[in-house]
Amino acid sequence: MSELYDEIAGAYVRGMCPDVALDTDISALLQYGREQGLKLHRFKRTAALPRIRVVLGALRSFAPTSLVDIGSGRGVFLWPLMDAFPALAVTAVERDEHRLQHLEAVQRGGIERLHIVPADAAKLPLTDNAFDVTTVLEVLEHQHDPLPLAREAIRVATRFVIATVPSKEDDNPEHVQLFTSASLSALLMDAGAHSVKIDYVLNHIVAIARVA
Repeated sequence: MSELYDEIAGAYVRGMCPDVALDTDISALLQYGREQGLKLHRFKRTAALPRIRVVLGALRSFAPTSLVDIGSGRGVFLWPLMDAFPALAVTAVERDEHRLQHLEAVQRGGIERLHIVPADAAKLPLTDNAFDVTTVLEVLEHQHDPLPLAREAIRVATRFVIATVPSKEDDNPEHVQLFTSASLSALLMDAGAHSVKIDYVLNHIVAIARVA
């Protein structure tokens, strides 16, 4: 198995290098991208990470027809999600301009089921109940006030919200919240969840909130 999500990495190369032929063999395409200085390590396979396995397992049991991923960032969760569900329409919400450029390149390069929304996650330009499932994966710990984001995550979902956060302190200066199972459950219930199920997975908490 390749160390990369080849289809997604190849789309990124096409999106970043519009002069490349659309029918170029995937191996040649990836090699061309490396020669152009593109950093393809961002598409390294991460599905074996314990928290990602748990999230993907939950999603398989839900069989969603649509999903919004809030705070997609570098794609650590987004790329294994799209690889595991090749027919799933996914909307990625991100506000960082640099990361948006990479997401847009993947879409432009041929992954048309990826839809991109440049937005503040606490003020989503999306209608109520627009998606089967919302994922908020390692985002809430970055929020000084996570409640508005949690409310938005639940507002746009019809069935479930999946959230992951670190369970221990770390040296990331951008992490401004440290949740416990109780505080994460309380946050999601305050945001409008019907019920919350918590799992601990190797230094992380995975919460599955039922919306209705």
